[in-house]
Amino acid sequence: MGNDNRSQSIMVSFRVNGIDRQVSVDPRYALADVLRDELFLTGLHLGCEQGVCGACTVLIDGEPAVSCLTLAVEVQGADIQTIEHLSGSTSGLGDLEKSFIEHGAFQCGFCTPGFLVMGHHILNKGLGKDRDTVRECLSGNVCRCTGYEPIIDAIVAVGAGKEPK
Repeated sequence: MGNDNRSQSIMVSFRVNGIDRQVSVDPRYALADVLRDELFLTGLHLGCEQGVCGACTVLIDGEPAVSCLTLAVEVQGADIQTIEHLSGSTSGLGDLEKSFIEHGAFQCGFCTPGFLVMGHHILNKGLGKDRDTVRECLSGNVCRCTGYEPIIDAIVAVGAGKEPK
């Protein structure tokens, strides 16, 4: 009898962006890979794949999580929201997305989905008015292009109720 290192697929059920999903996954697959490769939700980006850049941030049961370190089997029964859902609007861009544009809060755009997910979380928790709190909440997200001030400005503007142009 030989040593069989192949993993068996596991059926995982969860809700993604308001839609119930069921996928068969290798137990070693990260949630980010399943979202991107199986469900074609490519808004989240894989940067470091070590949980330190925040580009792959999603909300799991309302709390931010880096999907590159979250195993897909760990989200059984969870409610997941990705950038596609949080930023989607039938009337176009949401206020936070407009504020990012207005404040020049991105350059290359690679980190932007993670910052927007965190920005939505910050605003939903009512924490978007204080610069220091916003800065602290964003500490798990890395931007290599803009620096952080335009991103913080964009979130604080929405938190303060300033209508983006």
